[in-house]
Amino acid sequence: MERDLEQIKKRFSELAERAYGSNMFTFTPFLGLQEQSVFHGMLRSLPPVGVTLFGGVEGCERKMVRFGDAEALGYEEPFPIRAVRIAPRSAKFAEDLAHRDLLGALMSLGIERDTLGDIILREKEAYVFAAAHIAPFLEENLQEVRRTSVHAAIAKAVPEGELFRLQGKTVQVTSVRADAVAAHVWNLSRGESQNCFRAGRAFINGALTESPAASLKEGDILSIRGLGRLVYRGEGGMTKKGKHNVHVDVYV
Repeated sequence: MERDLEQIKKRFSELAERAYGSNMFTFTPFLGLQEQSVFHGMLRSLPPVGVTLFGGVEGCERKMVRFGDAEALGYEEPFPIRAVRIAPRSAKFAEDLAHRDLLGALMSLGIERDTLGDIILREKEAYVFAAAHIAPFLEENLQEVRRTSVHAAIAKAVPEGELFRLQGKTVQVTSVRADAVAAHVWNLSRGESQNCFRAGRAFINGALTESPAASLKEGDILSIRGLGRLVYRGEGGMTKKGKHNVHVDVYV
């Protein structure tokens, strides 16, 4: 793992230096939360180039990093990301598919995980964000997911507002700490919630957060691997018993 970590850091440095020295945009593959956390941790040591993280649409968890600033470079270059829509050839006989079914079918094609971003299921169809160079391959070769025959096609447009669904929720907490909010949202004991942070499963805005006492600011995204994600919307006053009313939007 240490060697992998050093390789990741070296790759970030190489891409940032290339963008800085050649006055061109460079892109990473898709990064998971742990890799994004490594990136955030070394950001100050990288050459002074603009950086942007994006996964295809607002709300994606897996993201690419783009090194380079459009204003400084004098031109714009979009992220090399395509959305691939996957739908059953016959909805009548289609099974309900899980995330692991789709990921397994995609990995069985022999592609690398870092060429794929988020996989989003909506009823019996799905959208997969993929690196632009691999999207045509998926379109041509993905024909079955579990026992369901499917059709894959690069989407001309993505129903952005419909892909990620948020459910508003208000919880009462004794203190506005990340572990307290997580415990109430995901029905954990305070100890179970704290263990998620200490075990390296909690991320705030893509950065690993091992301290259960971390505070949340309005708009922060708290992700806990194995549980889900929420957007912290802020406080809404105190209850008669002295607890904080906290508003969150939970990804469902």
